[in-house]
Amino acid sequence: MRLRSVPIAALFALLLLAPAAGAAPIRDDDAVVVINGDVNVGIDEEVQGIYIVSGDAHVAGRVEGDVVLISGDAMIAGRVDGNLVTIAGRARLLPKASVGGDLIYGDERPRIAPTARVGGEIEEEDWTDSIGLFQVIGALVLWLAVTVSSLVLGLLLLAIAPRAADAVFAQAQSRFWTAVGIGAAIFILLPLAIFVAAITLIGLPLAIGLGLALLPLTAVAYVTAAWALGRAIVKPPRGRILAFLAGLAILRAVALIPILGLLAWLGATIVGLGLLGAAIAAAREPARAPGS
Repeated sequence: MRLRSVPIAALFALLLLAPAAGAAPIRDDDAVVVINGDVNVGIDEEVQGIYIVSGDAHVAGRVEGDVVLISGDAMIAGRVDGNLVTIAGRARLLPKASVGGDLIYGDERPRIAPTARVGGEIEEEDWTDSIGLFQVIGALVLWLAVTVSSLVLGLLLLAIAPRAADAVFAQAQSRFWTAVGIGAAIFILLPLAIFVAAITLIGLPLAIGLGLALLPLTAVAYVTAAWALGRAIVKPPRGRILAFLAGLAILRAVALIPILGLLAWLGATIVGLGLLGAAIAAAREPARAPGS
């Protein structure tokens, strides 16, 4: 059904356009996209469309496209050329209101003045069929965000410390299972240390600091594992960047597979933590004299 595509289009608009944090300023010929806040279109104002995740819409002027509210109420006193959609909220059409398309609601039945005009159909829509699609889109967006951030972080680390990357791979070649053990110990003991510190007033600041460090630490560990995996496949003299891209591509492809992707992330994080720990320990060992 054509109307069911309206909220999906709104979702893509919310992902692609820059959202406002609160009430959106109105500029002519703009599509207004708001994550949290109200939108007011004055009597002499005109916009291309309105898409709101949480907030109300008040239209006294003209909207050339659709008005879509995920959670919030719509009060229309002017003209909406497209569809008016309220998923969780109520639409109210005042006496001079005009909606050229369909009026679709998923929660409360609209209040429509007798002289208000709706050019299309007025119907209640069950959005439960779209929830699965929303979840898929959300998962893909999250996957893309993690992929891009991992790519940027890995390239940055390679640019800053290329020799450290080589040292990490040397540990992967010579002490892989030792590194896995070190990584598993860090993965288990670090959250445990945070918990123990958090239950004491004196240790609470330490727990907060360690907790804040967990996310960047696991991100570095993940890209470290991607680098080691890629370097095992793309060997010298081929470049480090090509090797990292190969490893990251494999991990991110596996991440698309349910359950297996989570296990791959867990394994990569543990291996990455272990390789980092092993490389740091190796760097602290005293250099051996020649011939010893």
